[in-house]
Amino acid sequence: MTAKKALLAGLALSTFGSVAQAADEVNIYSYRQEFLIKPLLEAFTAETGIKANVIFSKKGLLERLEHEGANSPADVLLTSDVGPLYDAVQRDLVAPIDSDIVDANVPSQYRSKDDKWVGLTARSRIIYASKDRVEDGEIQTYEDLADPKWKGRICTRSGKHSYNLSLIGSIIEHNGEEQAEQWLSAVKDNLARRPQGNDRAQVKAVKEGQCDLALGNTYYYGKMLTNTKEPEQVEWAKSVNLVFPNQNDRGAHMSISGAALAKNAPHPDAAIKLIEFLTSEKAQKMYAEVNYEFPVRAGIEWSDLLKEHMGEFKADEVNLGDVVKHRADASRLVDKVGFDN
Repeated sequence: MTAKKALLAGLALSTFGSVAQAADEVNIYSYRQEFLIKPLLEAFTAETGIKANVIFSKKGLLERLEHEGANSPADVLLTSDVGPLYDAVQRDLVAPIDSDIVDANVPSQYRSKDDKWVGLTARSRIIYASKDRVEDGEIQTYEDLADPKWKGRICTRSGKHSYNLSLIGSIIEHNGEEQAEQWLSAVKDNLARRPQGNDRAQVKAVKEGQCDLALGNTYYYGKMLTNTKEPEQVEWAKSVNLVFPNQNDRGAHMSISGAALAKNAPHPDAAIKLIEFLTSEKAQKMYAEVNYEFPVRAGIEWSDLLKEHMGEFKADEVNLGDVVKHRADASRLVDKVGFDN
């Protein structure tokens, strides 16, 4: 961290510290980008009168919570993936969310079994398939990615990225570690290039003919299709079909953005109110639409884009806690088969 960043972080913490005892405020550490949650927090304040103070960062928030210990001003942790929530539990940084409202609003597969984190939005990790070079129905499952027919035809980001570790964890949960290793090794043999870039870069590679299949999260399709500032991304999106795998058995792998209650939260009541609000009907619709994600709460209408381009699909209902617990094993398998090499 540069001296300037350190100073800014210190100032932010100092600001949090100055309001730490106010009963009508809640302090948030957020990995989610500001533009995604700012409208929600403004709506929360308008509805409850509770002011929401936020520190945004792409990394380092768990370490900050750990270093602050009992003196941490943080009440709520917001994440863009389930991985940091699991890590927060492992580091003993969060407390149970004791709320019947949250339990009623969020299906059990999107909540930890010990109530230490809860999903706020859902996304599926799907297969993007070339419209020109892959026939409809030619690939139907994650397991199909290991078929030698796809040799030199698959693109993906690093196997060590949290999104892929989650997918590999789901393969371990459903098929066992031995089969997961065999699958991962076979997928590696089918790669068109060394894993690199983000999910959008994989779809670009499909458009440019570098590969025919790519792994990616669903919301990137919406982001590309509506990217008026970079219209070339619209063309990337239009070059692929979306394949939701395993529709005839367990369903497509799901993950979440989520929230947790900080272990040493100075405003636990306000924190619970915020988490309850984020699972409310009003917030779920707002939260999911702004990032082309799926509401975790049942009965919330999807955005028009999702309804038009994704339709109904079968989602894997395994509890994400049973998937994310395999992260370390998934990471080890990535190294063992040399997936990123």
